[in-house]
Amino acid sequence: METISCVIFDMDGVIVNTEPLHKKAYFKTFKSLNLEVSDVLYHSLTGSSTINAMQKLVQHYDLNENPELLVLKKRNFFNDLFKTDEDLKLIEGVEDIIKYFHEKGVTLVLASSASHSTINQVFERFNLDKYFIGKLSGADLKKSKPHPEIFEKAAELANTPRNKCIVIEDSDNGVIAANSAGIFCVGYRSEHSKMQTLKIADLVIEDFEELKEIF
Repeated sequence: METISCVIFDMDGVIVNTEPLHKKAYFKTFKSLNLEVSDVLYHSLTGSSTINAMQKLVQHYDLNENPELLVLKKRNFFNDLFKTDEDLKLIEGVEDIIKYFHEKGVTLVLASSASHSTINQVFERFNLDKYFIGKLSGADLKKSKPHPEIFEKAAELANTPRNKCIVIEDSDNGVIAANSAGIFCVGYRSEHSKMQTLKIADLVIEDFEELKEIF
């Protein structure tokens, strides 16, 4: 492996896991509507965007509610939890590997499908801005993963040739996007990515410490 000059990090599942907070926010919303939602129904809702989930909920229970207002209600619950909930933690070992690359003079860029608002909340809460030269949100782009646009733009932002970059991803869509961008992809396998195969990643790790032996 050539010497690398830039590491492009995905966020959810690589730097932080927000899923427990999303679930709590959904169930606070359900409770506010006096709904008893089973885990089976909840999992059927969460594979899609929040607006689609709320549309399904309104249809399933024949609710006299505006799905868009339910999205706002859920978002408010999520934002409140974001500030205080102890279930929101950095992924084990990720802060150490971020500092490791930063101290080596490697350029760090975030490329996440999350909104800028969520990205900024994570970076503010865990004081990560000082390590990264930039943050890209898929919400601002025309195409989303598995399209390579976000990683192409990340390499441009870092002013680094793609063969001098690596991407760290935990999802198959992210790995496909990195491959399509022509960037070496490290697949991070964790308890949060059990449904992902990562089979086309260039390298699969289960502990960030493994990267220190390679890069």
